[in-house]
Amino acid sequence: MQLQLISFVLIILHCMDYTGCQQHSSSRHRQHKQLSGVTSGCQQGGCLTCSDYNGCLSCKPRFFMHLERIGMKQIGVCMTSCPPGFFGTRLPERNTCTKCRSECDSCFNKNFCTRCRAGFYLHLGKCLENCPDGLIRSDTQRECVPQCPAECESCVNSETCTRCRPGLYQLSGRCHHVCPEDYEPSDKLMECVPQVHCEVGEWSEWSPCSKAGRTCGFKRGQETRTRQVLQYPSPFGKPCPDISEIKECLVKRRKCPGGRRKNDRRERRNRNNRKDKENQEGRRERKRDREREQEERDTGEREDSDNRNKTEHRHRRGHYTEPLSPEGSLVQ
Repeated sequence: MQLQLISFVLIILHCMDYTGCQQHSSSRHRQHKQLSGVTSGCQQGGCLTCSDYNGCLSCKPRFFMHLERIGMKQIGVCMTSCPPGFFGTRLPERNTCTKCRSECDSCFNKNFCTRCRAGFYLHLGKCLENCPDGLIRSDTQRECVPQCPAECESCVNSETCTRCRPGLYQLSGRCHHVCPEDYEPSDKLMECVPQVHCEVGEWSEWSPCSKAGRTCGFKRGQETRTRQVLQYPSPFGKPCPDISEIKECLVKRRKCPGGRRKNDRRERRNRNNRKDKENQEGRRERKRDREREQEERDTGEREDSDNRNKTEHRHRRGHYTEPLSPEGSLVQ
């Protein structure tokens, strides 16, 4: 009975004439049904027809037929996708699961592996025991990976880094301790980024000649002009040049409009200031005179007091002499 099932499967897989295959398969199916008790009311959801002894014989559309070995016996199972180690093949008559190559853990088709078994390393869809030159084996990925330069943490190949070691800056797949000319380091990105230089606009026209905010009443003054910053520089870019300039200028000396009134006011202020100064000097002089007079009075009072004290002293000693008259005679 098992030989009949195997012949039935081979006929379906190798039939080239689809119409003839359907007729031949139908006749073989009826023959097998009579021999092994095939039924269409299968319990498994993906089975279209099945056998109590061999499991699924055919699957519903979009399901894959997978033969599971149990000892010497093979059981047909209908699956939505093939298990690991197998790849799916869709044919007009049925979809089947085919085993990958022995070194493949999983594969896309017979000639293209997607993951290798232990001891093999994936490279371009092939599972190899030794990697080509320039590549090294990665036991965690089971792949042949590039041998990165010493300054790289990860790379695409031996010349192109995708991430640099700490303290280095990446630029165009290379790692740099110091960024090349016209580039500067970015500690945030850990990359060499282009420098940005300052850009300024055109100079404005020179301002009118002025002095202390005035444009008249002087001979020598200054003119100024300015320009705007269009692009401020990056930290290492070229700084901005001067955005303002000043130069000396000469004008034909002329009086400002309303200058006479200003001069009159200035003269009045000067006269008033002089009067105030004179008044202050007069007050100070009078004060000094009063101080001198007071000092003289104080001196005279001290002398009179001294004379009186001397007279009283002589009286007490008995040496009093009568005062003389202005003519020199005694006072009667």
